Amino acid sequence: MKVLRTPDERFDTLVDFDFAPHYVEVPSGEGDGRLRVHYLDEGPHSGTEKILLMHGEPSWSYLYRKMIGPLTGAGFRVIAPDLVGFGRSDKPADRGDYTYARHVEWMRTALFDELGLTDVTFVGQDWGGLIGLRLVAEHPDRFRRVVAANTGLPTGDLDMGEAFLAWRKFSQEVPSLPVGAIVGGGCVSDPPPGVIAAYNAPFPDESYKEGARQFPVLVPSRPDDPAADANRRAWEVLREFDKPFLCAFSDRDPITHGAERIFCDLVPGTRGQNHTTITDAGHFLQEDKGEDLATAVIDFVHLNTGP
Repeated sequence: MKVLRTPDERFDTLVDFDFAPHYVEVPSGEGDGRLRVHYLDEGPHSGTEKILLMHGEPSWSYLYRKMIGPLTGAGFRVIAPDLVGFGRSDKPADRGDYTYARHVEWMRTALFDELGLTDVTFVGQDWGGLIGLRLVAEHPDRFRRVVAANTGLPTGDLDMGEAFLAWRKFSQEVPSLPVGAIVGGGCVSDPPPGVIAAYNAPFPDESYKEGARQFPVLVPSRPDDPAADANRRAWEVLREFDKPFLCAFSDRDPITHGAERIFCDLVPGTRGQNHTTITDAGHFLQEDKGEDLATAVIDFVHLNTGP
């Protein structure tokens, strides 16, 4: 497996992002190869709640910068990994090296085998939810609570909608994938040039974007998709999942609009929770209203903390 690593200097002058990098290595899934996975680890490490923040496509942990301060200020430890192919994490150079199953296994190894995380409150958006909710279903004992934000767990049995299909078509046909502009276009606000540059930083050229290119075609959009059965098995667990489960979707995301109703209808843990709509926010609600989402997470933890 050929692996690319974004030069560190690409991250030297990021706007509003002075967090220290941390790394673990995981098996690549090919021979004895290893991949370096980057994560942020902020706040106290003992006697506190652990909040796991997982980003999606085509962003990285930078997306959560507005939330980390409020969460650590509330006394929580915050862990925010970069998915393989994104951020400071290693980037396999061949699109065929990226599969849904590998993404789940890479994160499982990094978060559980290497970091040993337990008693986690999970927050997932976009592909962060597609991967993280698989981890929740496959290792429910590791989690205390779940927050789903502009995400889902598709099985290919339902129509993905015109907005997703248009995005997938664009992502496969555009000659140069404009990562920063994609994030900016998925916001209601207008991120300044320095922020757009930070989303572009992990990708010096197109060869680093194979993971970003591949993600849209890995979303299970037909019943016989390679990942469909694994996601159906995950739903079998989620239909019995009675730990606290909060939906915090935005009001202006055409791709995931309405998906919160699926969780509220099927997941027992959603009952009695103060589900919230983050207003004036697009697909990347952390960029538009990160502080509001952080407040929702803090309130959710406090309201669901046992004696």
